[in-house]
Amino acid sequence: MTDLALVKGILVIGGILVTVYIGVCLFLKFWQTRMIFFPPAAIATTPADVNLNYEEVWLPVSTGKIHGWWIRSPKAEAPVLLYFHGNGSNIGDNVHRASRFHQLGLSVLLIDYRGYGKSSGPFPNESLVYEDAEAAWTYLTQQRRIAPKNIFLYGHSLGGAIAIEMAVRHPDIAGIIVEGAFTSVRAMVDEVSLYRLFPVDLILTQRFDSLAKVRSLQMPILFIHGTADEIIPVKMSQELYQAAPEPKQLLLVPHAGHNDTAELGGMQYLQTIREFIEQTRKRNPSLR
Repeated sequence: MTDLALVKGILVIGGILVTVYIGVCLFLKFWQTRMIFFPPAAIATTPADVNLNYEEVWLPVSTGKIHGWWIRSPKAEAPVLLYFHGNGSNIGDNVHRASRFHQLGLSVLLIDYRGYGKSSGPFPNESLVYEDAEAAWTYLTQQRRIAPKNIFLYGHSLGGAIAIEMAVRHPDIAGIIVEGAFTSVRAMVDEVSLYRLFPVDLILTQRFDSLAKVRSLQMPILFIHGTADEIIPVKMSQELYQAAPEPKQLLLVPHAGHNDTAELGGMQYLQTIREFIEQTRKRNPSLR
């Protein structure tokens, strides 16, 4: 092989590798929502299956309607919990969570982001799920006429990022509970060595940067995380806790994974949430 042929061969191979690299970068840029959101449509369980009375809720958004369940406490002045689920579940998968909260004396609103469960609309992305969360907030504060100071937000996993965003937008809420949350999508990407080969900061459009937002929160916040979480490292809740202003709490549930903190946490989990809500309401008499 002549030197010229060798150079041509190297250029061809180099061109192919560059083309493949650019193609992967474009794929990651335009397909990343499909790598973050995994919306299940089928609803396996309803509140009726656990003997809870509830109302079907349909909330208008820009591209259709989102679906939810309103589970009212028998106590007229009970605090309200607005619940945001993770990226791979829908409200049917969270009925047992809602039942636990209801047993604590709370009214609960569960919603599905567009594309999840019965909610209509295009495939979700960061800005759309924030819009969906705002629709739920509007429902509670305007249609139900519930004072913001009587509303607690609860977010699990990706829902934690949504809850933190809502807490920044509505600093007059009572408090926020965040379970199994990540600091940011950028930090989650860093957990995968392969992605370090790519210009992540140029590619990333879905950021969910909770670490930057949590510093500005103006209400009590409770972080919960399983020490054996196999999806989101427990260190991320610890980092969020360190960044958040007082008053704040951190509950680490030994041996719990990403989806079983309530089961393995048992009474400690429930009692921590109960005391967090009670102490928040005592700290601010206007909440009672």
